[in-house]
Amino acid sequence: MSRHIMVLLHPQREESAVAAVSVWKALLDDGITPVVLDEEVLDFAERSSHADVQQELLSRCEVIDPAQLATWKTRCELVIVLGGDGTILRAAERFHGSGVPLMGVNLGHVGFLAESEREDLAEAVHRASQRDYLVEERLALDVTVWHEGEAIFNAWALNEATIEKTSKARMIDVVLGVDARPVSSFGCDGVILATPTGSTAYAFSAGGPIVWPEVEALLLIPISAHALFTEPLVVNPDSRLGVEISPRNPDFSAVLWCDGRRALELPAGARIEAKRSQSPIKLARLHKGPFTDRLVAKFRLPVSGWRGPIEEA
Repeated sequence: MSRHIMVLLHPQREESAVAAVSVWKALLDDGITPVVLDEEVLDFAERSSHADVQQELLSRCEVIDPAQLATWKTRCELVIVLGGDGTILRAAERFHGSGVPLMGVNLGHVGFLAESEREDLAEAVHRASQRDYLVEERLALDVTVWHEGEAIFNAWALNEATIEKTSKARMIDVVLGVDARPVSSFGCDGVILATPTGSTAYAFSAGGPIVWPEVEALLLIPISAHALFTEPLVVNPDSRLGVEISPRNPDFSAVLWCDGRRALELPAGARIEAKRSQSPIKLARLHKGPFTDRLVAKFRLPVSGWRGPIEEA
């Protein structure tokens, strides 16, 4: 039975195109058919001095229209994602609910979600071909917006759902709740509802705690709140987070963002709820090292002076 691995990339980045060519060749040499989206490779020939090589490789790949993705999700054993965290979040959105693991190769800056760096690309592809990787599940969010008793929007997020005031608004008045019980109310610039995976993203920038990925929890972080009790909250993973927007603010103007990709302009009086998704995202892992090492490496944290023991991972 033939094997298929999806290869997703950032179509506008030259380094992503170069990496994709090497991945296609390595997979084909191992007897695996790469699956690629036609919208991501349409302009490859125009941006490469080796267009003939790329076209020959592409002719041996399975090039599909995005409309065919639903069918191919069940036929691919793995998704290799070439890019930064934004590209990986886009892949997570596309493969949400499929159960297919994602293996990220960082071609961006920090790349917290990626498993490998660009210099380790060959090893990552070889390990993928050999099925030599672990699969880690990451908690995600199901998000619903209610207005006047009706659900007007449903979305999903791996990192966070963020309620933010727009540039023309001075502040938004909110009431926060957990498990259908009110916690606090105040004016603020926004509120972040995050997962442990998202704790090192927007939530971290807003002053939230860093939560180790294996910790099952949900986070609620106010942004620039005008009140005494505005500390970040870390709650049970099966809790239901709620943010209610005051219907009485004449200057109200806010938007909901899910992973910075899917947006909804919020009506006054809206209620945003987030809970643990029944469909976690699966990430393919090559290294068993502790998250502590990843944190130190990605943020380039100073650790000189540590005199305690260092155990081998």
